Amino acid sequence: MPTELVLSNARIVLEDRILEGSVVVRDGEIAEIAEGAIGIGEDFGGDYLIAGLVELHTDHLESHYSPRPGVRWDKTSAIQAHDAQVVTSGITTVFDCLRMGSDEDGGFDRGEMRGMADAIQAAERDDRLRAQHFIHLRCEVASDNVLDHVSDFEKDSHVRLASLMDHSPGQRQFQTMEQYTLYYKTKRGLSDEAFARFVEGRRAMSARYSDLHRNTLAKLCAERGITVASHDDATLAHVEEAKGHGVRLAEFPTSMEAAEASHGAGMSVLMGAPNVVRGKSHSGNIAARDLAERGVLDVLSSDYVPLSLLHAPFVLADDFDAISLPQALAMVTATPARTVGLDDRGRIAVGLRADLVRVRRTAGVPVVRSVWREGERVA
Repeated sequence: MPTELVLSNARIVLEDRILEGSVVVRDGEIAEIAEGAIGIGEDFGGDYLIAGLVELHTDHLESHYSPRPGVRWDKTSAIQAHDAQVVTSGITTVFDCLRMGSDEDGGFDRGEMRGMADAIQAAERDDRLRAQHFIHLRCEVASDNVLDHVSDFEKDSHVRLASLMDHSPGQRQFQTMEQYTLYYKTKRGLSDEAFARFVEGRRAMSARYSDLHRNTLAKLCAERGITVASHDDATLAHVEEAKGHGVRLAEFPTSMEAAEASHGAGMSVLMGAPNVVRGKSHSGNIAARDLAERGVLDVLSSDYVPLSLLHAPFVLADDFDAISLPQALAMVTATPARTVGLDDRGRIAVGLRADLVRVRRTAGVPVVRSVWREGERVA
């Protein structure tokens, strides 16, 4: 029998405006949107009704699987904990980042991330998960074994996004040695001699492998229809390279020049929602608010704090007269969905998936009251 859900007396956040009215859901899809009341349903009492959030880049699962250096947690337990937190933050579609390529910074052995992907898919089959999970391969192109790690996913249809990154000294995120020294030498407690060896080894690996692996992986993604993301672009040359690789998502550009060029080339520019909430980057690069002010911020990612994905759009709408709440929420719903080709979600529109979130917010941090995925309440 067809199932129907009526959500009434809501402030419905559409792409271009906020409508005070009701939404009817039938068989997992949005069937009607109307001003005022429609029949008898769940009374929102003026709370917001927004589309389910779409998260493209989160390392949050990794922190559950490896909560301390050298510790590996039960994969299913880690996945369930991660899933519970993202859903109760309003995220109904999540791209779980899996690290490809080992390095001296504690990378995972080959097979660990394949095992995690298998555990995610088993959890889905067992109906353990509430969000829909896709896979985002974070490919460290300077690693000698990144292609081996990626080959473990050659037949996995859950892979919908791959980012090409190089965290070597003097590259992209670490344009200055001051940043790199703080991140690796100071935090790891390396001696001057040990740090010098570390830097020399990283630079040699980057020189040998980065271009080869970046080109190989971009070609592989094009053949399989996987969306490609650049990462930490800093210069116009980086942006030109990204254009040549068919990049659709520019993750965390580290300069305004790169961000403006990427946006102008039609790429979706992604920055961290924690960056918006904190007002600055944790690694000392440009602030996401500066990109928002220049009109070149397209997508937000929770990165390492799931609730920030809901919090940040309200911050932007509060702080910038030129950014409305519908425009800010599009950065975490419609635009990320379109960027990766998920045209069935990310908006409240007739015929789309009923991935919906009830949000209460009078001031400060918004509160998630209810979450539906394809019309089924999951939180």
